[in-house]
Amino acid sequence: MSQESSYPIGTPGIPWGDNEKQQWRQSQVIHRSYQQQVVEKINALGDQFELLQYGALSYDPARYPLLALKSKDWDAAKPCVLITGGVHGYETSGVQGALLFAQTQAKQYINDFNLLIAPCVSPWGYEVINRWNPLAIDPNRSFYADSPAEESAALMALVAAQNCEFLAHIDLHETTDTDESEFRPALSARDGKDYEPGEIPDGFYVVDDSAHPQPAFQKAIIDAVAKVTHIAPADKDGNIIGSTVVQPGVIEYALKALGLCASVSGAPYTCTTEVYPDSPKATADICNQAQVAAVCGALDFLRYNR
Repeated sequence: MSQESSYPIGTPGIPWGDNEKQQWRQSQVIHRSYQQQVVEKINALGDQFELLQYGALSYDPARYPLLALKSKDWDAAKPCVLITGGVHGYETSGVQGALLFAQTQAKQYINDFNLLIAPCVSPWGYEVINRWNPLAIDPNRSFYADSPAEESAALMALVAAQNCEFLAHIDLHETTDTDESEFRPALSARDGKDYEPGEIPDGFYVVDDSAHPQPAFQKAIIDAVAKVTHIAPADKDGNIIGSTVVQPGVIEYALKALGLCASVSGAPYTCTTEVYPDSPKATADICNQAQVAAVCGALDFLRYNR
């Protein structure tokens, strides 16, 4: 059932203008340090990876450099794999899981794959713990030509600059309780629409590409993560977040049509992971380890099945 949004910014039924967006932006508060929690960890990996700065956010270029890790022994004969986190900056394990994979597990895959890892695509969002960028734009709906989100545009340019065909892209995300308590109500208010309450799934799930589904690939990821944390069940209608469950823990989206990050490389094997950090069965470490397991499960599958 839809309901009129009671979001504190804007007038119900009227899309936000510049004044409302400015009011929203001014309400955001920095809660954590991108420099300390992300940049320092990336820099510490300089002995294992080539460190790339592929841009900086115009909001504060010194505070928000855009950084990536690239295999030092990049070889045109090897398949290329893209790993991204923090497209939605508030989704903590996407960022920290990508970094943990780079720190602890990447070395076992370097001989088989060229790895390009962008751990935190949206550093402003990471600091203020928000889904949007300062312009009230969702970067994960903005991966298309002439993108209005500079976070998205910069990542697209980085991927294009590698001049290779990517075999796979694993994009690390979370689904949190704040999706329903804050971010979906904010979206409804921003767009002048009624708020449609949803249901947050308890557990891990993944999103495949409905245009090019890879069910065996997704199953390998689910099987790997199931050793670390629980997999989200379908709701009473057989759905997860409104989409049909096509196999345990797997739904499908039209990635390119929706402008989602997982479409950015054009890779035949794509996966958007979704961890649920608010579960009573989960901890921050479990969520990070689940993201690592997802990446390892994907790479193990590709190592033996491509």
